Amino acid sequence: MSNDTRTQPETTQPDDATESLIRMLDVVDDLPGVAELRSDTYDLLALAPGQAVVDVGCGAGRAVAELGDRGMRAVGIDPDPQMIAVARRRWSEQEFRLGTAGELPLDDGSVAGYRADKVFHAVPDPAAATAEARRVLAPGGRIVLIGQDWDTFVIDSGDPELTRTIVHARAGSVPSPQAARRYRNLLLDSGFADVTIDVRTAIFTDGLMLPMLTGFAESACAVGAIDRGQADTWIADQARRAEVGRLFVAIPLFLAAATRP
Repeated sequence: MSNDTRTQPETTQPDDATESLIRMLDVVDDLPGVAELRSDTYDLLALAPGQAVVDVGCGAGRAVAELGDRGMRAVGIDPDPQMIAVARRRWSEQEFRLGTAGELPLDDGSVAGYRADKVFHAVPDPAAATAEARRVLAPGGRIVLIGQDWDTFVIDSGDPELTRTIVHARAGSVPSPQAARRYRNLLLDSGFADVTIDVRTAIFTDGLMLPMLTGFAESACAVGAIDRGQADTWIADQARRAEVGRLFVAIPLFLAAATRP
């Protein structure tokens, strides 16, 4: 890979919101099923040791480190300077750069693998990001995308209609909430071959997802989809469920892979 912008570790410190997000991601990343799913994405890349791979939306850099442990020449790219600073401190032997999915700091055909984990929903133009992935991949290179469809969170509650309203309102705040269901067609439209699609479902029955659910309700309230009383009642219901082991959240994760001809 060229355009090498490796720098010394930074002194930037993450703000409270970023630190909170990183803590939550660390907890989720350590779950056995999540680690296995990450490993599956690496296998789908089908890369040999020494080949170059980019992890787009790398966050705090765990996947980059794990790909490096497999012998790949991995580079992590993220648009958030705070995340890049944390990744560089945690994994100082790895390479991290600032950049976006729509404009990667990589030369044409410079990588053999491209991975984006729960990224395309946050991209305003997933089609442009897919085209950019094709640009940086060498012929025969592999792309792997994984992420959730924000309209298909499955949440048990005492008020299903209110829950649907909350889920759809939260989805409406995401730039591309249905990107995951479009993975196959996005890849086909960009000229990728050997496209495969699979779905894995993450199920949570404890309080781990309670902060996320609270955020869903608060977001719906903020945009006027529900009122304050509805939000408080729904959050209290989910909190009670978590306390007695009756919370239920299922998140289908769509896993797509393809080859650049």
